[in-house]
Amino acid sequence: MCRNIKTLFNFEPPATELEIRDASLQFVRKLSGFTVPSKANEAAFELAVEQVAAAARALVGSLVTHAAARPRGRGRAREDAFGGALRRHRRARARALTIADSTLGGRAQRRRRGVRAGARAVVA
Repeated sequence: MCRNIKTLFNFEPPATELEIRDASLQFVRKLSGFTVPSKANEAAFELAVEQVAAAARALVGSLVTHAAARPRGRGRAREDAFGGALRRHRRARARALTIADSTLGGRAQRRRRGVRAGARAVVA
């Protein structure tokens, strides 16, 4: 749920109002446990989003750094590279398990699936 909260400080161009609101919305969703609030909680939810956005604006506006502002695209490229490596790893692992399962014989294959050797299927 909170993967969409991005770093908003020290970027060139600076964070937009929409980015601050999106991060605030994700934060309130995480705290409340609701992705979409009920009608009874909608006003409180929206108020919380506005208050968190105001606090985020104030924080980002008051922070000071001596480091140069980072360009926008660099972080996304890194995320894509890591995500791609992770996806490739998961696919290779799934492929290896599938091959291992297909080469196992009867009892070993059942054991891998968690079925006891002497157990019979119960038909209702």
